[in-house]
Amino acid sequence: MIDERRPMVATVDTTTSSSSGALARSLDITTSAEIAFSHLCEIEKWPVWLSFLKSARRLDGGPLGIGSEIALRSAIPGDDEQLFEVDRFIQNHMLSLVGAYSIRRRIEFRLERKSTIVRLAVRIDYPSYGGALGALVDRMTTRRRLEAALGDSLVHLKGLAEFAGANGAPLEDF
Repeated sequence: MIDERRPMVATVDTTTSSSSGALARSLDITTSAEIAFSHLCEIEKWPVWLSFLKSARRLDGGPLGIGSEIALRSAIPGDDEQLFEVDRFIQNHMLSLVGAYSIRRRIEFRLERKSTIVRLAVRIDYPSYGGALGALVDRMTTRRRLEAALGDSLVHLKGLAEFAGANGAPLEDF
């Protein structure tokens, strides 16, 4: 049950999993899981709200599901274009991508239904090379920017999903 006296605000958890080095963020969205998940399934529109991506495209046709291939250009260290494959897909609940050439690269979106809101949890895992020095440089440069961009991106998705739930499809003309 939602406490009506407490105003609904965008809350972003800033938890980072230190054991695996993965970035993890979550926030509550006042919409249905179906609307939020539909935004996650529109891969080509990810750069609109996922600010660290330059481009995202599907490499195969048909509905999104296990085995679908996706090419991303991003600020995450690595090749210019990285290939991912959907390895877990549960309608209106989970979308998980794993790197096609490295299983250490992973992007996972998970939705948890809570009455009139859903909690979106995102986990991004990528390797840093160069031993302890490389990991330190990564934490001081790329990872810091990626953490900030991921938090901002979730707030953008929250706005899109809540607006779509109230007024129709906000990205129809994109």
